[in-house]
Amino acid sequence: MAIELWRPRRLRRGPFRELSRMEQEMGEPLDRFFRGWPWFRGEAETLGWAPAVDVVDRKEEIVLRADLPGLTEKDVELTVQDGNLTIRGERKEEKEEKDENYYCCERSYGSFSRSLAVPSGVNAEKINATFKNGVLEIHLPKTKEAEGKKIEIKAA
Repeated sequence: MAIELWRPRRLRRGPFRELSRMEQEMGEPLDRFFRGWPWFRGEAETLGWAPAVDVVDRKEEIVLRADLPGLTEKDVELTVQDGNLTIRGERKEEKEEKDENYYCCERSYGSFSRSLAVPSGVNAEKINATFKNGVLEIHLPKTKEAEGKKIEIKAA
């Protein structure tokens, strides 16, 4: 049994039928060319994986949380360079199969890299990270100038 990508069929009549066919024929080579480029969306997303990240802006710090199920802190590398925070690692594929019939495999394996711009006003020297239950939590403390201040509004 083969699983194929479902593509809805549109009613094609008249001169637009040929234009639609030409668009499809021209689009497929371009999709193959750009497949795997990090900014390209679509089928390229299914070729690899990157962790989902939440970013929380607090008064004194910015907190990033990345979901990395099945990994440990030894499987992950965290670097800060040129204003970018990069999370790298690799999830190994589990090869143990005991007469199981797979119909669909959606879990991603392999190496990943996710880079995020570090905002100005973050003290890069004091960034720290913890790893617990498959969640990487990164704390980026703000400088005193970046914390800002509340300005009271007076009635006129």
